[in-house]
Amino acid sequence: MGQGANLRRGLVLLSLLLVFGLSEMVGAVWLNLPPSGTKCVSEEIHNNVVVLADYVVISDDHSHPTPTISTKVTSPYGNTLHQKENVTHGQFAFTTTEAGNYLACFWLDSHNTVTGDVSINIDWKTGIAAKDWDSVARKEKIEVIDGSLFQKPLVCVFHAFYLFLCINSITVVSQ
Repeated sequence: MGQGANLRRGLVLLSLLLVFGLSEMVGAVWLNLPPSGTKCVSEEIHNNVVVLADYVVISDDHSHPTPTISTKVTSPYGNTLHQKENVTHGQFAFTTTEAGNYLACFWLDSHNTVTGDVSINIDWKTGIAAKDWDSVARKEKIEVIDGSLFQKPLVCVFHAFYLFLCINSITVVSQ
């Protein structure tokens, strides 16, 4: 086999690893909350990882108004990162400061008169999947660099040295 075949095989393997690796960082979970009790989801997360989650309540019996829930998110050492009461939807976001199991718990508020289960959709994202790609600079948002930068003496010296290196590398390759 040639070098080109090995390169193609390596690129295919890298692509598969990226696809499967990124797919594990996004998770949508449906929880069914009974009229009483608490349900929790947890995830083992490393230190210094961005976490973003959205949640929304959907009543199985389509009651109006939508039942309200309370939620609490805690770190591995028990620090409260997010806590809300009497909500039908919400969002939490944080950057982990400790490695371990992060726990998000949900329960129905006591004033609800729901007879059936209530569903909660949780869209939990970590790492690169949690990145706010809308805020990433696009080509049309980048300002043009001032041309006067290239007229500074130090920049001219570096540019000349770079050209010198390029010319010498071409000379070495051609010999």
